[in-house]
Formats: sequence, C-alpha cells, structure tokens
Amino acid sequence: MKTIYLECNMGAAGDMLMGALYEICEEKELFLQIMTDALAPYEVTVSADKVTKCGISGTHMTVLVHGESEQPSSDTPAAEPASENTHHHKESHGASYSSVLGQIRSLAIPDEVKNDAVAIYQLIGEAEAKVHGTTLDQIHFHEIGTLDALADVVGCALLIHLIAPGQILASPIHVGNGFVRCAHGVLPVPTPATAELLKGIPSYTGAITGELCTPTGAAILKHYVTRFFSMPPISTESIGYGMGQKDFEIANCVRAFWGETASQKPQDSDDDYSGDDCVLSISCNIDDMTGEAIGLATEIMIAAGALDVYTTPIQMKKNRPGILLTCLCELPDREKFTGLFFLHTSTRGLRYQVFERAKLESTFETRSTAYGNIRFKKSAGYGIKKEKPEFEDLKSVVLKNGCSLSLDEVTKALLKKNI
Repeated sequence: MKTIYLECNMGAAGDMLMGALYEICEEKELFLQIMTDALAPYEVTVSADKVTKCGISGTHMTVLVHGESEQPSSDTPAAEPASENTHHHKESHGASYSSVLGQIRSLAIPDEVKNDAVAIYQLIGEAEAKVHGTTLDQIHFHEIGTLDALADVVGCALLIHLIAPGQILASPIHVGNGFVRCAHGVLPVPTPATAELLKGIPSYTGAITGELCTPTGAAILKHYVTRFFSMPPISTESIGYGMGQKDFEIANCVRAFWGETASQKPQDSDDDYSGDDCVLSISCNIDDMTGEAIGLATEIMIAAGALDVYTTPIQMKKNRPGILLTCLCELPDREKFTGLFFLHTSTRGLRYQVFERAKLESTFETRSTAYGNIRFKKSAGYGIKKEKPEFEDLKSVVLKNGCSLSLDEVTKALLKKNI
C-alpha cells in the first residue's frame, strides 16, 4: 500500500507538514499554481523556499498575507498561528468560525480538499471552544493568523489530494516543553488547545524548551493519520523535509517518507504479511476488592471492547497481597476505559503505557473433516506460517463423541493431511 509516514520528532506545525508533503509531491508546480489562484482573492501567497538546518536541506513554506509574514513568538517553532491567535470573546474583530468555513468553501479547489480543510478547522474550533468554556459560534480568530493557518491547512489538504496515499501513518509527537506566552497569558506546553487535540494520540515532552506542536499541526495529524507508532517496514521512494522557522541544536523539521509499506502483500507475491501497531496498557494495583468484584470488572472491560484484560498477583506495601489489574486497548479508547476502571474498581489512580506490538495477521478458514466442519485459525507474517483448529470446535467434537476422544487426539488427527 502506498504510504506516507510522518516523523514528528520535532513536533508538527502546519507549514512544516506542508513543506514535508511538498517535497514528496511530484506535481509541485501544479500545487503552487492552484494555491496561488485559490488564495489570490484574499491576497495570500504561498512559496516554497529552500533552507538548510544542521546541514540538512529542506523546504520552508512561506505564507504572506497582504505581503507580510506573521512573525512567530520566541516560543513558537514555525511561522504558524498557535493559541495566541485564537480568541473566544464575542467582541473580537477577528474572523468567526463560520466565516472561516465560508472562506474555505469559496476557494477554487477540489471539493475533497474543501471537505478535509473544513473538518480540520472543526477540530481546531471544537478544541478551542472546549478549553475556553464556550461554543463554536463564539470562537473568533485573529485575521492575519487565520489566513496564515488557512493556507497551511488548505495546502496540506491539497498536497495529500495530489499525492493520493493509501494511508498516512506517523510517529508519536514531540510537543516540546516549558511555557509559551500568548494573548491569554503564559500557558504550559503543550497549550490547552493542542493538548485537547492530542487526546488519544501518543505524544511526549522532552528537553527542548518551546512549543513544537501547534494546534494547526495537531489537527492536521488528527484528521489524516490512522496510526501513531514507530516507523513500520517501508520501501522508501522519496523523503521530504519540512523545515520550521526556529533553529535548535537538533534539525527543526518534519520528515515525510513516501513508499510502499512492507506489511502490505505485493500483488505478485504469495507471501502472507504481518501488521504491526501500538496498544495502550492501563493498569492499577488493588488490595481491597473481592475476587468476584475483580472478575466482574474484567468481564465488563472485555465486553466494552478491550483487547485483553488480565490480573497478576503482587505484593504491596505493608506486606499485603494484591492484584495488578491490566487492560490492553486501542489508543483512542483511553478515556472510555479510564472511566470503567474508576467506576468498577476501588483504585484511585491509573498508569498508562504505550507498547509497540508486532503481530501476525490472522484469518479463519472452515474445512470439511471427518469430524464435520472445523474452523482453522491461520497466522502469517515475518516469514512464519502457523495454523491450528479453533478450540471451541475441538471441544464440540470431544463432547459429541461422549468424551471418548481426548482433545489431543482430535487435534493431532485434524492436523494430518489425510483427514
């Protein structure tokens, strides 16, 4: 499958993502022409400038509004509006949320690009509304900042439309550290809007002081990326470097890898493939619940869609025997299972870990055998192929034969080629 993998080791801002996507796009001139024509009514221009950071050559996308570039604050890594450009006060002279959507819909760009841009802005608007305790219709954006961000959002949407990947994957996101000064005062990094947008997405702080991931960058990733995990096996055809405006000891860029994912079975190959991903582990220590109550909590989480739930005997403080209750789930299900833990267990605190997971792809095949139709579970990947009959079907055979056959006998018989 044709794949874009975005490496966000230095965060993500709209212009950085646009620069990385621009470098792997084969229709660069067409992209710039469409952007020029579409944004002309608003006196906005977009240009691709070659820059070098830490000896690496890449592209910085420069957006000019009325011939001027919005200058980032000392804490903002790229020429992109962050939280300081968003105001929720009714009396603001900036553009309202509805007017921004109207601007997007008026652009001479494909409908698919418009729909994606509108969806991204809705994510931003909903995040800002939530952290400011207001509603979408009360959100107002700083005029210059809005047009700058609009160009970033539309530019990324148009590039993805032109590249037409089968899927978009990304690494966990480095958000930066410290504080950033904005119109509302001094806020922690990630800013509240960015933190809201990154719910369910693996992200982390680091030693670099500053805002590395902006709300616009977070919203673009949230809209397009299906999975956030370490780079999977990929046959790379091209690499794009989207440069931020600030300079650090580490190259301030987003890297985009374009190629064929190795986990996808080639059309001319009979080899099965594997599929790797990330899972969230939620756990807590318990020493004051009965076995029945813990069993019920486990059943409830399984019924809610947990990938697995299990207990481990542990020794807690004051030499109390206890239970480590662990739930494995999909990353976006964090909030749901957090609520289930607090509702159905006695714990007052939880721990989260994100695990990379290597797994074999599994399929089921029903075969006609001397014992009737039996389902076989087949697993393949990493050059390995396995199969085994489904346990419930084996159990059924044993019971139907009055328990005169052992489970081991039935299993061995089924695995013979002549059965």
